Amino acid sequence: MTKTVLITGVSSGIGLAQARLFLENGCAVYGIDLAEKPDLMGNFHFLQLDVTGELSRLYDWLPDVDILCNTAGILDDYQPLLEVSERIFDQVFETNFLATVRITRHYLSKMVAKKAGIIINMCSIASFLSGGGGAAYTASKHALAGLTKQLALDYAKVGIQVFGIAPGAVQTSMTKADFEPGGLADWVASETPINRWIQPEEIAELTLFLASGKAQSMQGEIVKMDGGWSLK
Repeated sequence: MTKTVLITGVSSGIGLAQARLFLENGCAVYGIDLAEKPDLMGNFHFLQLDVTGELSRLYDWLPDVDILCNTAGILDDYQPLLEVSERIFDQVFETNFLATVRITRHYLSKMVAKKAGIIINMCSIASFLSGGGGAAYTASKHALAGLTKQLALDYAKVGIQVFGIAPGAVQTSMTKADFEPGGLADWVASETPINRWIQPEEIAELTLFLASGKAQSMQGEIVKMDGGWSLK
């Protein structure tokens, strides 16, 4: 049976890499993003949608999923609390945390009814450490880690697997400013034990494994893929 996968933030970066890999492995991939449709072939379906807005269109378009990848997220320019506006703080929380809560709530109820399903949340090293973002980003990713663990505990008994992935510095369009002259790209690479940035395809490979059903005894793990950054 073809697995149905929903990926938020599918148009670029990690979400796009996840979609490509799931498609290559025979899945039906449904992707949503505020940006335009990505150039993907095969059994791919796209809905242009803001995850922080009204979601009824999503639920009508895709009533049920086997695998839910909550990948959409935004950064906050590393702003401390006294420098970040309330509007930006709310926007980061809405995108990185509350949208995941709402989308998960809808599809989780369907997973519970059929006693099967896999949820993979895109956490961050900022789910564990300070310094991976500003006040808004770090707080939102800590909240997402807590949600991931609680979901895993509450729904393991009905056959739902819940995981988090905690990337370090990933080279995507979201981090392109770091690669401009005067950016942080070289410094970040030098401070990462593997001496380079992580690529989105590497995160996608981990996603595919967690979604494969091969890790039946894993539950609630938030797997770091940070090039050794958090070892320091």
